[in-house]
Amino acid sequence: MRPPTEISVFLLSLLAPGVLYTMNNIPALQEPLVILGMGAVILGSVLLLLFLTVRHKAKVDPLFYVFAEFSFTCLVGLTNALEQDGFISGFMGFYIKMGEPHLTTAYALMMSYWEGIVHFILFLVIIHRMFSGETSDFLSCRKSYRSLGLLWAGSSIAHQIVHIPGVVIGKYGSNIRPAFWRNIPFFLAPFWAASLLFSRPREMQIITADKIAAEQKKSLLFRPIDLLLSLLLLGSMAFSVFRGFVVLDCSLDTCFTYIYQYEPYLKDPVGFPRVMMLVYLFYALPLLTVFIYGLKTPGCSWMLDWTIFVAGAMAQTQWCHIGASLHSRTPFTYRVPADKRLPVIALNALLAAAPALLALRCHTNPAYFMKPVPAGQSNSKKKEN
Repeated sequence: MRPPTEISVFLLSLLAPGVLYTMNNIPALQEPLVILGMGAVILGSVLLLLFLTVRHKAKVDPLFYVFAEFSFTCLVGLTNALEQDGFISGFMGFYIKMGEPHLTTAYALMMSYWEGIVHFILFLVIIHRMFSGETSDFLSCRKSYRSLGLLWAGSSIAHQIVHIPGVVIGKYGSNIRPAFWRNIPFFLAPFWAASLLFSRPREMQIITADKIAAEQKKSLLFRPIDLLLSLLLLGSMAFSVFRGFVVLDCSLDTCFTYIYQYEPYLKDPVGFPRVMMLVYLFYALPLLTVFIYGLKTPGCSWMLDWTIFVAGAMAQTQWCHIGASLHSRTPFTYRVPADKRLPVIALNALLAAAPALLALRCHTNPAYFMKPVPAGQSNSKKKEN
């Protein structure tokens, strides 16, 4: 009897620390180009093993290979985080020296913890759901993990669009080694996965047309939760604009006071906090704006997907930002001052919570966001694109 697929993926992922330990003890495998080549060989071998694992299955979602391959790299990241924080040793020395030296930074460690714990658990749950209904139709099998996939896609894309530019423009930009470019496929794969997930139909709750119509007749003032969420989104937008100006060296006294007395981490030369604030300014800000529109305008069914995607993105970036600004690997002068920790952490936590609460609201009571159906009918678990 074969073990469940998610168990096979879990066991395969556990090989990652062993591979790192072996390479760390064989000098011939520690040259920059050799590290890049070995990385490609190892990932290719993992892909082959995954194919052999599911070859007996009638249909396999191509996203399985993405999620399972990323599961392996999750434990590489977790191994790095544990070693840099002193819990283990003897695994990552060669890679830090000849591969990606920026992985010793506080922001990279927080990314590694998020990847090695949150993403890894998500992957195992998604893979379990992929194969938990193998006797049923392939489409109905896959729709149960669509939302989890979008949550991961948002988180992973946010990870990479801060990580890669942050390395290039930060203080490690002058020491980029060949192994750094292995991040390119990991940058592209989440975009491909997100495009597939967005294009698939979503499963809707059974809600009568009368209830949908009644909900959509209410103005924002008569929907106190939506009104509160709109105000929270407006606050998040204002905070994103303000910190965007701060990292762009705005000369206002308020900006100067904030960066020196509240969040000096924003001027850390590693580059990650600056890139993150610019991503918020140019990408998160427009998305938060259209979410307010979606809360005000009935029938915006796209809210059900995009709120999950953005919630994943902002949870990941805020975790990394808060953790890095407090971590001992961040130079003392760039850490949040002890007497300012409470307001800074509270503001950043609210920024992460706003899209998460919005996504939760959209999925617990989606009637307002559904497209109208003829009176007297229900949406009968219809699938909407």
